[in-house]
Amino acid sequence: MVATARKNSEQTDILLRRDTDGICRLTLNRPRQYNALSEDMLDALQNAFDEVAEDKSVRVVVIAAEGKAFCAGHDLKEMRANPSREYYEYLFLKCGRMMTTMQRIPQPVVARVHGIATAAGCQLVANADLAVASTAASFATSGIGVGLFCMTPGVALSRNLDRKRAFEMLFTGEFVSAEQAVEFGLANYAVAPEELDAKVDELTGTIAAKSAAAISAGKRVFYRQLEMDMEEAYEYAAKEMACNMMFHDAGEGIDAFIGKRTPSWKHK
Repeated sequence: MVATARKNSEQTDILLRRDTDGICRLTLNRPRQYNALSEDMLDALQNAFDEVAEDKSVRVVVIAAEGKAFCAGHDLKEMRANPSREYYEYLFLKCGRMMTTMQRIPQPVVARVHGIATAAGCQLVANADLAVASTAASFATSGIGVGLFCMTPGVALSRNLDRKRAFEMLFTGEFVSAEQAVEFGLANYAVAPEELDAKVDELTGTIAAKSAAAISAGKRVFYRQLEMDMEEAYEYAAKEMACNMMFHDAGEGIDAFIGKRTPSWKHK
């Protein structure tokens, strides 16, 4: 399946979708603008995630990008063309809704980061469930350099990095390497550019081979329990895990393990 998303004023497809073997690849396609998150791009991503959430054929989502950059954050020219507090609040809430949807869809989301990811682009990486970075990539919450603290990217950073690492990025705006991003907890892997696709394929293939029902339930519970205290989290997780034990796939998986055979999941 190949699909495209909303077009910009130049009538180019700003978000490309390609589905292969249960892997949905969404590619940011504004290379001349360093894949900045314009209103149209935010809408295209929102629509894509809404569609993917209802598509049972999709097991994993990959966010990739064309051109030199992964994503340079919000479109500053578009922002300066609408200089009102009401517009900025609308824009940042729109972005926050899209980021929240990323975490609420049942499928794991993997960021494939080949180049720079700055400000809201770094937020996009931090907000993904997993991230694989090329050693040519670098990351920054660089808004402070133009007098704008990256407050909304800080929401995602503070939930991935320890506090001092997050503050270092937010206060300084300095770039960190892919290797540092792994050390900080912003990315899972840093690999040579020529190995990036192979690593993404390996990771997504491993996930896609697992039970979609268990993955979906697990992702939902993981994010919900993060906001609870430990006692409440254990109580909630225990109840949800008991529900998971009643899934067809859990019974099938355990029986397959005991019988030393490959499990046959209910939904491929």
